Amino acid sequence: MRLNFHRYSESGKPLLILHGLFGSLGNWGWHSKELSKHYSVIGVDLRNHGDSPHDKELNYPVMALDVVKLIESLGLSSVAIIGHSMGGKVAMELALQYPQFIEKLVVVDIAPVAYPDRIDSHKGIIDGMKALNLSEVKNRGEADIFLAPYIEEEPTRKFILTNLVHTKEGGYKWRLNLDAIEKNYGNLREKPTGIGTYESAILFVKGALSNYIKPENEAEILDLFPNAQVKIIMQAGHWLHVDKPQAFQKIVSDFLAEKD
Repeated sequence: MRLNFHRYSESGKPLLILHGLFGSLGNWGWHSKELSKHYSVIGVDLRNHGDSPHDKELNYPVMALDVVKLIESLGLSSVAIIGHSMGGKVAMELALQYPQFIEKLVVVDIAPVAYPDRIDSHKGIIDGMKALNLSEVKNRGEADIFLAPYIEEEPTRKFILTNLVHTKEGGYKWRLNLDAIEKNYGNLREKPTGIGTYESAILFVKGALSNYIKPENEAEILDLFPNAQVKIIMQAGHWLHVDKPQAFQKIVSDFLAEKD
């Protein structure tokens, strides 16, 4: 599968940015532009998201292989990667299965563990998106009102509605592959499947208000990534790069600039 991507700059060492579930490369536009002052930033739409192709298969091994094929198609030998949430798990899978392609790795607010259904609101998001009658939607504002009972937080609704796009006929559609996400959601909650350890530099960045990385996850992180660093951004949740963009930029930039 050939993933959709956008190259923000040509100069500097290559840096790939992998978004989270329901996201796209556009969600990282500001950070991509800032980082492109020093790196050749490549924003990526993962399969079944953004403008990348749809496929019924959705799990971390195939998603990691998609990214490897993209790296190879761009003629790159190795890259640094920033991965948020689902994109962070894809990045960890890459590091464990294809470490030769990874120079540095930043994992944003996700741990290498399996997550139970109860800790997130993704079911409500999927139910709301499926319940929306796309043939009757006239604008995003109307869709926002409809989704409110399913998705209480307005910022989350605005984020989800970035996926509601115009059709050629003048109507609306979800650009992501909602059926594949729903059917494979169990796969996306799982931990990376790669065997062994990743010995190179890796940074985990956690939002202090998020419960995606818990103190008890430290042992599991270090089992797979013995040289891991963990940084916490205060007053930030799961979308810490949105809640505290400058603090996030500083932490990530300092790590990427460190010499091994």
